[in-house]
Amino acid sequence: MTMNEAPRFSEERLQEIQALVARYPGPQSALLPVLHMAQEDFGYLSLDVQKYVAEVLGLTLIQVREVVTFYTMFREQPCGKYLMEVCTNASCMLNGADELVRHMCDKLGIKVGETTPDGMFTVTEVECAGACSGAPVVQINNVYHENVDAAYIDAFIEKASKEDAA
Repeated sequence: MTMNEAPRFSEERLQEIQALVARYPGPQSALLPVLHMAQEDFGYLSLDVQKYVAEVLGLTLIQVREVVTFYTMFREQPCGKYLMEVCTNASCMLNGADELVRHMCDKLGIKVGETTPDGMFTVTEVECAGACSGAPVVQINNVYHENVDAAYIDAFIEKASKEDAA
């Protein structure tokens, strides 16, 4: 999808959505999986994509926005090749998550929510990753990394940067 091009699902995806909606009592019940599909297809959920999802499901934009803005798994902006989501809830915070976030941002030269200029890394905070026993936890592209410290992150960034350069 280019900047000026309106988002459109493929015919196959629209059929998949129709079949999904048919399984539920109403179209709003299919909103979460359809938002996942949209994010997969379009990369992130821009306002235009959210309007399109509302149109496809026969919902209002506010119904879609309520879900998109509630869940941290939905992105409204493009992100880097590596989305690094740091849990900053109680267990993780007590085990150094705040310091880890600062370290990551300092190392990459960005603020929370930003992406490095090369498009490689985005750092975000999430409210709870649900893995308190492994605190602090960082999800990198939806893969959990537990008991993460600055050295672990430095090694990951170095390895990912080298692999991308190769």
